[in-house]
Amino acid sequence: MMQQDLDKKDKKEQTFKDKIVINFYDIASVLASAIVTIMLLFTFVFRVVGVVGTSMVPTLNDNDWLMVSAYDNNPSYGQVVIITQPNWFDEPIVKRIIATENQKVDIDFSTGKVSVDGKVLDEPYINNETINSEGVEFPVTVPEGCVFVMGDNRQGSTDSRSEKIGFIDERYIMGVVKYKLFSADEMTGKLHFNSPKEWKVR
Repeated sequence: MMQQDLDKKDKKEQTFKDKIVINFYDIASVLASAIVTIMLLFTFVFRVVGVVGTSMVPTLNDNDWLMVSAYDNNPSYGQVVIITQPNWFDEPIVKRIIATENQKVDIDFSTGKVSVDGKVLDEPYINNETINSEGVEFPVTVPEGCVFVMGDNRQGSTDSRSEKIGFIDERYIMGVVKYKLFSADEMTGKLHFNSPKEWKVR
């Protein structure tokens, strides 16, 4: 007997078994709706991705698991992004946006200072100074529709300083990293769920 047939019964006529069936259908309907909603959210709004490597230390570490917003489509300075643009490594990468289209980037490798449009950046997020030249000659101007990215671990990152990565076409930015949900224990390698105060990626 279908749920609608049971619903038509007077409540006084419904047996205990009928009520169980009705409750089962109600719960199944709620669960199905929840699953569809979650699938839509993680397809069009959020994605969960894992970090491989140490190019974003100390902000992100190897084996961190991140929640990425696919909805934020206005690249800006400071955002940590997942990039799917084909590259020398033949894999997606995670980097920080340093400059956007038409901005001029200059790096003084003797001092490690990075300038955008003539202003030296305040970079509290970096692990070490930008003293490694990766082959690109500076200053450079970011083409329209592109961004210039670098890893926070400047001496351990291959990024827009190198022709292996180069400028990033905005269309290849899969999303902006919003939260760091899981991290791996440095000693055991086991994943642990981060406390909410550790979630936000800056």
